[in-house]
Amino acid sequence: MDQKLFSKDFMLVIIGQIISLFGNATIRFALPLYLLNLTGSSALYGTVTACAFIPAILLSPIGGIVADRINKRNIMVILDFFTATVILAFSLLINEVNLILLLTITLMLLYGIASAYQPSVQASIPALVNQDNFMVANSIINTISSFASLIGPVLGGVLYSAYGLNPILWVCVVCFIISAIMEIFIKIPFQKQTSNDNILKIAKTDFTESIRFIRKEKPVIGKTLLVIYGINLFLSAMIIVALPYLVTEVLNLEASQANKLYGFAEGALAAGGLIGGISAGIFANKLSIHKSGNLVIACAICVFPISAALILFSSGMINYIVITLCCFFIMIFSTIFTVQMMSFIQTETPQNLIGKVIAVILTVSMCAQPLGNALYGILFEVCRGYEYTVVLFSGIISLIIAISTRNIFKKFSTK
Repeated sequence: MDQKLFSKDFMLVIIGQIISLFGNATIRFALPLYLLNLTGSSALYGTVTACAFIPAILLSPIGGIVADRINKRNIMVILDFFTATVILAFSLLINEVNLILLLTITLMLLYGIASAYQPSVQASIPALVNQDNFMVANSIINTISSFASLIGPVLGGVLYSAYGLNPILWVCVVCFIISAIMEIFIKIPFQKQTSNDNILKIAKTDFTESIRFIRKEKPVIGKTLLVIYGINLFLSAMIIVALPYLVTEVLNLEASQANKLYGFAEGALAAGGLIGGISAGIFANKLSIHKSGNLVIACAICVFPISAALILFSSGMINYIVITLCCFFIMIFSTIFTVQMMSFIQTETPQNLIGKVIAVILTVSMCAQPLGNALYGILFEVCRGYEYTVVLFSGIISLIIAISTRNIFKKFSTK
């Protein structure tokens, strides 16, 4: 196996990720915004995005099991081709069937594909680079993801405002086809795991084994899962629902201007992720797990200025700047935390379990997302005119979780 960090195969994974994630970021920006512009309902927006996470939760464990038993390259290629097919089908049916139903099903498929895809990407890192480079490799993957997310929403906002949805759909189809073709040439070392059991029994056995590993052998991972669940439920979901709703429906901005500004705000989120990913790679040797709780506390603190601005300022542009800056810093801190945790898990998990363990982590963390999206969609609808109370609620609960998190990491750092 080529142990160099920038081997040909790892570079192909990186380039494929750039193209694929660019398309993913763009389409995930455009479709929910299209729905919000048509209906103006935060409750419907939250419900639809919540439904989109259901297949992601169900398919993530399967993606982990498959990632450990099937060549990871083949999984990437098939899923990218399938994603292109889904988007193409949506573009052909958009004027033929009920739009809300079609959009919900399309988002469910896209999120489901992404959740099955991600364990293969993360599990391929230990097979392509040596252990000393795990932190840097994860930093690169996160940086690439953030860069794609930076370009996607900004370009998507400009294209959407100027030309509508159709050009975005076709650009995304091309992106996923190109990514799939490139991934065909990746060579990932693979050792087939033999089993005479049927697929259901294999899935049950593998999932049980990964749960046992997390609970018994590495309980710190289980504790961390609870933290991630809480932060996703009360903080991440709030940002996902609040950002498009506040910018396009609440702040005093013109409709065409609001859509562009929302695209720039999403780009700022991605820029924060980009800086966080780069920082994690640069300071890889200086970042320790027992200080990770401080990063979560920083994320929670950044929520409070958003609520304060909504109370103090009537200017839509001032509120927009405060919201965007706070979300930017939240992404920096959360990305560093994510890179740390993923590197730690890859280091502590055996090769034959890594795909399944990552899948369990992604599944549990995603379980909070649909609940949170639906919760905040309803809260913003009920508290119309008093949106700052919803943001303040998110900040208080997140800070409570973050403070307890610091104690958890300190406790395990001494073991």
